[in-house]
Amino acid sequence: MDIYQRVHEYKTKGIAMVLVTVTEKKGEGPVDVGKKMLVTDTLEAFGTVGGGALEYNAREYCKTIINEKKSYSLQYLLDEGKVIKDVTTLPMVCGGIVTLFYEYIGPNEYIYIFGAGHVGQALTNVIKTMNYHVTVVDERTEVIEVFKKADVLVNMPFTKYIEEIGLKENSFVVVCTPSHKHDYNVINMVMEKQIKLAYIGMLCSKEKLKTYIDKTYETFGNKINLKNFYSPIGLDLGGGSPEEIAISITSEIMSVSNNKTELKNMREVLKNDNYHYWED
Repeated sequence: MDIYQRVHEYKTKGIAMVLVTVTEKKGEGPVDVGKKMLVTDTLEAFGTVGGGALEYNAREYCKTIINEKKSYSLQYLLDEGKVIKDVTTLPMVCGGIVTLFYEYIGPNEYIYIFGAGHVGQALTNVIKTMNYHVTVVDERTEVIEVFKKADVLVNMPFTKYIEEIGLKENSFVVVCTPSHKHDYNVINMVMEKQIKLAYIGMLCSKEKLKTYIDKTYETFGNKINLKNFYSPIGLDLGGGSPEEIAISITSEIMSVSNNKTELKNMREVLKNDNYHYWED
């Protein structure tokens, strides 16, 4: 299996990784330009970028890449005792300078949509364009049959799916079933099983949310963790059509996936960079 086949396999399995590539070499060094090493989130490695201190440091730096979910290029001086600005010196005697490019490759994100109604259909159409692996669950045969873009379609009771098949850890869950009772049952089963999710959102009104929260505290007590529970679901973008709601939900999921705690339009970002071309 070559390195790119492993990339595909690990993305499908939900494994984060870093592809380290030698992009430049000046002088002597133990590796040639173009050599690659794939490092997983458990620091399992395939391929090589030269071995020794260079490869050890590369594998260790992959922890930072995976944690930050960003790609970087770094230079290494293979000459112990010497110092060059912005270049990392390694305990080696080759004397050359090697540049490594660290490419973060995230796993396929998994999303489970409980409810195949208008919002569920619109959300599937929108979020599939972003390479999410989409599973749609609904007990109504007549609505599940209209789906075209979902990766997995499941025609069975909502809670039975969680009980018998289960949800992947750190996945995203959207609850938009045809009844409040089903919504509550899905959320409560997730809480009861203490499934670790990146995000679980429920489509509801403020009134419905208050009723649910009261019931949840009554059932599980004040120690229940609602940190990753988002409801009413979505960002406040305006609009109320299924398609607009789907874009709102997708935007919120993106913000969670990318660890965005403060949301701004890009024009405001420019303003903070002292580039201001409009009147306040």
